[in-house]
Amino acid sequence: MLLCSILFTSYSFASLKDVKIDLVIVNKSSSSMKVMHQGKILKTYRIAMGDVPKGHKLTEGDQRTPQGRYILDYKKADSAFYRSFHISYPNDEDKLRAKALGISPGGFIMIHGENPQSALPPLEAQKYNWTNGCIAVTNKEMDELWQIIEPGTPIEIWP
Repeated sequence: MLLCSILFTSYSFASLKDVKIDLVIVNKSSSSMKVMHQGKILKTYRIAMGDVPKGHKLTEGDQRTPQGRYILDYKKADSAFYRSFHISYPNDEDKLRAKALGISPGGFIMIHGENPQSALPPLEAQKYNWTNGCIAVTNKEMDELWQIIEPGTPIEIWP
């Protein structure tokens, strides 16, 4: 129990906004996203992903969330899903794999807010994978992330 409380310790938002996040880690199997600073987990978020969360994204429209190391390369304030961070998928390896298979790797993968068309309350919606391969958080969480993540921050997406 002590280990669980240590692993899921969260900093208050007030203390988070004074820290530069230097790594984001997504663990697809636990539907979680951690924000890190100098090797320490500062906060863990529950995420929703694509309808087919297992496996690496191979092609456009496969409903999968990619796996690998990418960069959060820009912010989009006017996203259809509130706000978003663009993930630099596909990387060179993804492009090479797609070319070898003769398929399009897809793209425009984001971390974004809630689905404005959902009838579910935000925390309930996070229990289901509903995106087209993106990573979703609540709008309240997106507001928090917006303050603490800058373009150029690396993101690792694990199986």
